[in-house]
Amino acid sequence: MLDESLLDTPEALARADRYGLLRGVAESGARVRTAARGAADAGIADLAPDGRPRAVLVAGPGPVAPCVADLFGALGGGSCPVTHIPPTGVDARPGALRWTLPGWCGPLDLVLIAGPDGSDPGLAELVEGAYRRGCSVVAVTPAGSPLAEAVGQARGLAVPLATTAYDAEFDVEGAPPAAPGTLWSLLTPILALADRIGLLSAPPDALTRLADRLDQLAERCGPALATYTNPAKTLAAEVADALPLIWTEGRVAGAVGRHFAAELASLAGRPSLAAELPEALTAHRTLLSGALAAGADPDDFFRDRVEQPAALHARVILLREHAPGPLSATLAAHTLAEERGTAVSALEPPDGTDLETAAELLAIADFAAVYLALADTE
Repeated sequence: MLDESLLDTPEALARADRYGLLRGVAESGARVRTAARGAADAGIADLAPDGRPRAVLVAGPGPVAPCVADLFGALGGGSCPVTHIPPTGVDARPGALRWTLPGWCGPLDLVLIAGPDGSDPGLAELVEGAYRRGCSVVAVTPAGSPLAEAVGQARGLAVPLATTAYDAEFDVEGAPPAAPGTLWSLLTPILALADRIGLLSAPPDALTRLADRLDQLAERCGPALATYTNPAKTLAAEVADALPLIWTEGRVAGAVGRHFAAELASLAGRPSLAAELPEALTAHRTLLSGALAAGADPDDFFRDRVEQPAALHARVILLREHAPGPLSATLAAHTLAEERGTAVSALEPPDGTDLETAAELLAIADFAAVYLALADTE
């Protein structure tokens, strides 16, 4: 059982936060501002694009690159095919990974590299391969890194990764491969580039509003606010002793839902399943009537509450982009959950742009995953 009193004790959370996770997600707005300035200084605003690319390919190590590709495709609204290039190798450690371009990739395509480390030789090899194919190459990576040098030699564009003064302090053994906040350092320059080449709308004023929105969310979800007024702490408390079934409606919500599931596993060590509505109603229907259903394995009165944990039951986490319309599957989702006695936690941002919606959902998900991770380490 999660001790909710821990969530409402900022001092205890600070003691448990050995890797600066809370600070990282709380400073997402600052990272967006720094990354936007870095993108402008790198010359993205001065680019004179010659039409849209035929396709965009995204590569990078760790769990961030798939999310960057997912969000980029969702925010673009299908204006251009976006493909994530998964790494291969005998190990997940830097140096053991390799990325292979698909056979159809050529001069009409854009290769985006999310390289928060910048020292992986496999990414430098990918840049060389893309150059031989005639692809355009853009990388977000630390300035002066081997990856940045490789991109420069291939006549690509290397955008310096936005960092903070304390990043090195938490770069220690055991730290997560990509702490919350790094996503916005990587995604912001890519959004600026996409706006410049006409794949989506993310002008400088929109990025400024995005940073302001993330600052507001950091106040709403920060450790100083009590659980009952804090959406991230509330979500963490609700899923702490459950199997989260993350049901999403909309492209942006779908990308955030898959990111949330990955964070629950990599940060908090908790299993979860993500699926998009209406397919989720079929894919997860059996889960809501089997051993994980809320009514299955009723609590034993004689169970030792200290030595024997409670049975794990499913809980639906419903992520929506907008209020349900006439073609929404939300009503069917609530009906199925009610029939199976399954609790539902729903997140629906206020009206705004797709980028602001993504920020709202991502911030709450990031903070919730961090709170669960810290509760397990205290």
